[in-house]
Amino acid sequence: MGRTRSSTLALVAAATGAVTWGVLSLLDSRGTHLAPVLWVVAPVLVVVAALVLWAASAVRSYLRGRRPALDPIRAARTAALAKASSLTGALLAGWYAGQALLTLPHLQVEAQQGRAWSAGAAAVGAVVLAVAGLVAERFCELPPPGDGEPTQMREDGAHD
Repeated sequence: MGRTRSSTLALVAAATGAVTWGVLSLLDSRGTHLAPVLWVVAPVLVVVAALVLWAASAVRSYLRGRRPALDPIRAARTAALAKASSLTGALLAGWYAGQALLTLPHLQVEAQQGRAWSAGAAAVGAVVLAVAGLVAERFCELPPPGDGEPTQMREDGAHD
C-alpha cells in the first residue's frame, strides 16, 4: 500500500466539489429544498482527526523504540485507517465546499448565511481530517533499510 499523495487528495476534493455544486444547483433550480448542514459536523470531524493521530502515534512510538510491543494487526489497521481518513476528508471537503459555493449568490438571505458558515466550517473540518490522515500515514511508515543491510524482523514483529 503506497502513501497517499496530497495532489490526489486535492483532485478528489475538487472533483467532488464540482459534482456537488452541479447536482445541488440543478436540484435547487427545480425548487428542491436542500437540508441544512449541521454545526456539529465540523467538531466531529476534528475529533475523528485527533483520534486518528492518537492511534498513529502509538505506531510511531513503537517504530522509534519508545514502546515495547505493538500488535502487528493493530499497526496495519491504523495504517488503513489513516489512508481511509485522508480520502474521506478529501471527499467531505469537496462535498461541503460545493454546498458552501452554492450558497454564495444567496448570502442576502439569513438562512443561506447560516448554511454557508456551517458548510464552510464543515469543509475546514474535513480538510483537517484529510491532513491528519496524511500525517498518520507518515507515522505508520516503516523506515527504509539502511545502507544495503536487510531489515531483520524481531520475534515480536518489530524491525531491528
